[in-house]
Amino acid sequence: MRVLSIEAEQFRNLKPVKMEPSPTVNLILGNNAQGKTNLLEAIWACTGCRSFRGAKEKDYISLDGTAVHLKLKFADRRRTQEIGLHYSRGEGKQKKILLNGVPLAGASGLFSQFQCVIFSPDDRELIRGGPEKRRSFMDLCGSQLTPAMLGCIRRFDQLTAQRNALLKKISFGRADLRDLEDWDLQLARYGSMLTCLRYAYIKKLSEVCARLYGSVTDGAEKLSVRYRSNLFKSTEIPEKATAEMQRYYFEQLQKSAEDDIRLGFTAKGAGRDDFICKIGGLSAREFGSQGQQKSAALVLKLAQAAVFCEKKDETPVILLDDVMGELDGQRQKLVYEIIRGMQVFLTACQPDAVGEEPLQHPDSAVFHMENGVLTRQNKS
Repeated sequence: MRVLSIEAEQFRNLKPVKMEPSPTVNLILGNNAQGKTNLLEAIWACTGCRSFRGAKEKDYISLDGTAVHLKLKFADRRRTQEIGLHYSRGEGKQKKILLNGVPLAGASGLFSQFQCVIFSPDDRELIRGGPEKRRSFMDLCGSQLTPAMLGCIRRFDQLTAQRNALLKKISFGRADLRDLEDWDLQLARYGSMLTCLRYAYIKKLSEVCARLYGSVTDGAEKLSVRYRSNLFKSTEIPEKATAEMQRYYFEQLQKSAEDDIRLGFTAKGAGRDDFICKIGGLSAREFGSQGQQKSAALVLKLAQAAVFCEKKDETPVILLDDVMGELDGQRQKLVYEIIRGMQVFLTACQPDAVGEEPLQHPDSAVFHMENGVLTRQNKS
C-alpha cells in the first residue's frame, strides 16, 4: 500500500500542503511544534480511525479556519483510489466523507480500504496504561485483518450502552429486572464473538512478539503476550463462538444483574477483557523497567505490522512519529528490518536521530516542516 499524494487545507497549523511522497522512505525534519505530527495525523485521518492523539474531528480545523479539506490518493496491489474528507464548523457545520467520489455514510467505510500503522511516543501506554488502551489496540489491529470484526465491536458497544442505560432505569424504578433478558441474550452473542476474535488475534501476535523481543535482547529475555478474558479461561476459548459459550456468557450476565444495577454499568464480559505482557514470567506493567516497557511496546507495534503483512499479503503505510531518536542502534535496526519494503513517513528534529538507513534507499525523500510549511529538500 502506497500514498501517491496528499493535499491538506486548514488542517491544524498546516499551510496548504500538496505532497507527492516517495514510495519508500519519507523523512520529515523540523523543530518541535512546527507541524510534523500534524501531517502524520492528516494521513491517519484518512484511515477512518479516531485520531491517535485522542483529538476530535472539530480539532482538525485550524484556529483561524472554518473548514478542513483532505484529499489522499493511494494504491494497493489491485488499484488506485482517492479519499476525500471535509469538515466544517459554525452554522453550516458539515461532514463529508468520499471514496472515489462516492459519499460514504461514515468513516468506517474507509477502514477496510486504507491502512496505516502508527508508532508514537505514547505507545508505552500499551504496557503501563490501563486495559482500555490495550482493548482499543486489539480491536484496531484485529479489525484491520478481519473487517467484520469492526461491525461486531460496534454492535457490542451499542448493546453495552443500552444495557447500562436500562440498569440505571431499573435502579430508579422505571424498568423491571426482567427487561434485561433480551439485552443479555444479544450481548452474550456479540460478546462471545468478540472474545473469540480478540483471542485469535492475540494468539497470532504473541508468536511474532516472542521472536522479535528475542532479537531485541539477544535471547536474554522472553516476552509472552496472553489474552485475559473476564469470563473464560484461555484454554476454553474456541476459534468461533459456540452456543454453549453464549449460554454461559448469558448466565453470567443474569447472575451479576443485581450487582450491575447497584454499580450502574455492566461489570462482566468482553468489555472488561485485557491482554497481559510478561517478561521472564513477571508482569511488564508492574515489574518491568522503563527500558523493558519501551522495548515491549515497540515489539507490539512491530508485530502488528508483521502480522498484517503476513495475513493480508499487503503492506500497511508506516507512520513513525519522533520515536527513532529514543532507540539504540540495535532497536533501530530491528525496526528498519521489519518495515523494509513498506512506505514510511518518519519525523525527527535532526537527521542523525534516525540513523543512516532511511537515506540509503535511492528513492527516499527528505522534507522540511517550518510553521506549517512543507518543502522538499535535497538529500545531500
